[in-house]
Amino acid sequence: MNDVIRHKLPIYGQSQVSENLSEIDAELAAFEAEERKRLGLEDEGTDKYWTDEMVNAGFTRSEKAKITLLIGGLTVAQDFLIEAAVRRVGYNIVALDRPDNESLRLGKEFGNRAQCNPTYYTVGNLVKYLTALRDDKGMSTEDIIKKFVFFTAGSCGPCRFGMYATEYRKALRDAGFDGFRVMLFQEKGGIDQATGEESGLDLSPKFFISIVKGVLIGDIINGLGYRIRPYEVEEGATDKAVEECKQMCYEAFAGGRPLLPALNRVRKRMAQVAVDHTRIKPLVGITGEFWAMTTEGAGNYFMQRFLEQEGAEVKIQFVSEWLLYNVWEEVEDLDQRMLLRQHDEESGLEEKGAYGAFKKKSLLWAAEQAVRAVWNTYSTTMGYYNYRLHSVAHGKEVAKGFYSTELRGGEGHMEVANTIENFVKRKTNMTLSVKPFGCMPSSAISDGVQSAVAERYPGTIFCAVETSGDGAVNFYSRVQMFLFKAQKNAEREVESALEETGLSMDEVRDYIAANPDLASALYVPTQRQKVACKAARMVHDVYDHMQTTKWERTQTRARELAGKAKMLAGVVVEQAPELGRGVPVVARELGEFAWTKVSERVPFARARA
Repeated sequence: MNDVIRHKLPIYGQSQVSENLSEIDAELAAFEAEERKRLGLEDEGTDKYWTDEMVNAGFTRSEKAKITLLIGGLTVAQDFLIEAAVRRVGYNIVALDRPDNESLRLGKEFGNRAQCNPTYYTVGNLVKYLTALRDDKGMSTEDIIKKFVFFTAGSCGPCRFGMYATEYRKALRDAGFDGFRVMLFQEKGGIDQATGEESGLDLSPKFFISIVKGVLIGDIINGLGYRIRPYEVEEGATDKAVEECKQMCYEAFAGGRPLLPALNRVRKRMAQVAVDHTRIKPLVGITGEFWAMTTEGAGNYFMQRFLEQEGAEVKIQFVSEWLLYNVWEEVEDLDQRMLLRQHDEESGLEEKGAYGAFKKKSLLWAAEQAVRAVWNTYSTTMGYYNYRLHSVAHGKEVAKGFYSTELRGGEGHMEVANTIENFVKRKTNMTLSVKPFGCMPSSAISDGVQSAVAERYPGTIFCAVETSGDGAVNFYSRVQMFLFKAQKNAEREVESALEETGLSMDEVRDYIAANPDLASALYVPTQRQKVACKAARMVHDVYDHMQTTKWERTQTRARELAGKAKMLAGVVVEQAPELGRGVPVVARELGEFAWTKVSERVPFARARA
């Protein structure tokens, strides 16, 4: 027994080490030297390890007129509108095309091994564009490096350990574009300029507001398309209207004209699409990893269009809600740091103080309210009615007991919260969670938690699928299996609604045809916490419409608006005590600051002090 223990490796405090361990090391070193010599990899004493020298790469103000910014990674509509918005601010900019399987191939060829497919698709898409400039359009590599810059948001996902930009640079270097600039916008610290000259990219409020407007309007246009397309009478009418609406908004952005008139025209154009609201279609809510659930191409096997072809209505997740998730993360982290000791310079509030922390929380709260206010204004103007952006804090409460908010990545706790809310409040007939193959936060954690959710809420239809770029058949087969259950669920909801109201579907159709408001493509039936299918909700709405006069419906609408206003006021009142607790801190620190300044200038104040 002692002989066995004596030869164990020193793990977990064990001190017994093999007596001939050094001999083994020497033997391994000799074997390595022989193999290096055989393979022509002799160590000549000139080992040079690669270091990323492009971390702070950018362009200067004098280069601005000659530089073209490349962007990509959001939905097609958002990339298109952001291009117009940023161009209006004064930059040359081009939105890359939607990534395809050729992008995936190039990403795998030039990227590191074992990356998730969003990395391969986005990195490969940039390489594909630059390669086309060089090989098809005849631009020299030097000109490409001098005249183009890729601008992307920073990422600190656990699967990439915050090295997204480094992956871009590695692939570009191996593809023959060593030195190509990738500018990484981080939510902390902005963009650093390595030289003394002023940066050519002015991250002003005007710049950010332009991007946020493009994101919000792109989301709403996408939402209108997915809400209307499954019920269109003429195939292709919705897609045609969406393209025209995108062009209207693009021209308004690019021309610097007021946006609201253009958004008003969007509403009128989308209302022209003829629809049949009585088609029985299950409502499928999408959640999962951010890129996989928002992309609209080969990266998720054209998932949204596949669901529509299979007879479903798709409820997408919006990029705007990802913005709110980032704001919530900042507030949550700040709350945690405020519990630490003040003198903890690394993780505490030494650099901010109580006043700085309160100021930052106030600004974040104002930013969230601004995003919500602009969303409500734009969505109402464009005809995307009855949708409120999710509350991340509410999602935290819903997911409590199932998922820790300290585990982030993918969509964090919101993925679990969406599944629960979709079932309990009958927001959807089915929840589809999409993530890249092997996605750590989503596949390894959230999907395991969903088993407990399904047990706690029997009847939940939850389907988790992974995308790898080359497994479409398996993906489609699994989705179809769960979609069949959702379809039957929707049919039961319609049958139950007809039985409860005593109406027939023909009577419902005739009544809708006689009332243009109900037949409008923009009409949204009342959200009821007992049915999710649109046709079933239409049956209940038609019945309620038959039983009431126009004046009674107006009164009901007024009460609903009053209820929403009361709810908004309640949110403000709920958050007021927390903000109010910071007022004495602010007053004290401002008083101390003022006294210090007075003491520096007034002699009697110094003497009194």
